[in-house]
Amino acid sequence: MCGIHAKPGPAPDHDAIAFVDDAPAVAPAPQACAGSRRRRIWELDSRAHCPIIGVCLPIATLRRVVNKVFHGRNIDKEYELHSGAVGECRKKTALAQGIQRELEQRYTLSLRQASRLRSTDDLADWWNATSQTDLGAALWTTLTHPRCSPELAQRALGEAHMLQHQAGAALRADQHRLTALLDENATLSQALGRAQSRNSQISLTHATQTDRQLRQILQLQAALAQQDARFGELAKRLDALTAGTPDLENRVALAHQLQQQAERIEVLERSLVRTQQESERRARLIDAQARELKQRETPAHTAKMVAESAPVKRLDDCAVLCVGGRTASVPLYRHIIEGTGGRFLHHDGGEEESAAKLDATLAAADMVICQTACISHDSYWRVKDYCKRTGKQCVFVENPGTACLKRALTEFQTARAV
Repeated sequence: MCGIHAKPGPAPDHDAIAFVDDAPAVAPAPQACAGSRRRRIWELDSRAHCPIIGVCLPIATLRRVVNKVFHGRNIDKEYELHSGAVGECRKKTALAQGIQRELEQRYTLSLRQASRLRSTDDLADWWNATSQTDLGAALWTTLTHPRCSPELAQRALGEAHMLQHQAGAALRADQHRLTALLDENATLSQALGRAQSRNSQISLTHATQTDRQLRQILQLQAALAQQDARFGELAKRLDALTAGTPDLENRVALAHQLQQQAERIEVLERSLVRTQQESERRARLIDAQARELKQRETPAHTAKMVAESAPVKRLDDCAVLCVGGRTASVPLYRHIIEGTGGRFLHHDGGEEESAAKLDATLAAADMVICQTACISHDSYWRVKDYCKRTGKQCVFVENPGTACLKRALTEFQTARAV
């Protein structure tokens, strides 16, 4: 092996394959013929060795074949390994035969499929279909097929060469993408590490909380078990008491009735207290009325009653205005005033009649009797302010009775005489 077991001379430029019309034809391989014998790798044009070994054999497989043929001798540099193998395949050497066996075994299925092809056109169609999916199998099967013409071989080598360029460009692009992905992976790994750290802390906190909750559950379960045991004990004691006291249910019913009666007694006692308080209040009221009757029997009270019962003097067509008073007493007031020769005027004090009408009624009156207990606040102040401004006599009485009315008329006549 010129590139492996001997000092190699200037290596031929196996990678630079010339795809031009004046390039030497594929020799010494025979032309496409009608036979069925497939070509061996050392029978192919030397320009086909580099793409076949580079495309059809992975570098690891090539290294394994070389080590097997040369009994473990290893070549570190991949380019030297490739160049030496290409040089050895020019002739029928031990390494060429080893590579031939490896390729035959590796692409057995493709070789079996292509064995049914009987023309160069069929082989060209098969190349077009297979080279897009498995370039190594298509290249080895087509170049070694007995129906492979020099033109088809030239075409296959050219397309393989261009595909290698494209594969190299794609490999470089993949390497750039791989570098970017590795950088991104490093960033994501750091983020993942931080997330895992946070997750570990959260998991630890959750585990601590879960452990505390489990302990609380166990404590509650123990307390519940104690309560159940206590309940069972009390139930047994209750059963024992029930068995030892045959009339227990009657006693419980009697106790319930006693409770109801006690509540009823309490209600009656409260009612009795309220009745007693009401009786005492009425007794005090009766005592007050009795004292008032005694006072009425005194000489001063008797004189007052006589004065109120005395007939009222003639009013001589004076207009007397009564402000307020009960509605039922108005006819009585009218009878008393008109019976003494006066003219009766009335205003209800703002209960139903408007307060604005009160001013006109006040102007028409000679005397005003204002019953303060049956008048609105607004009407009260209107009457008081009007009489004060005009000097008109006004008598304010608290009770709406006829005695107060007669007394007011008497005071009016006395003041008028003076």
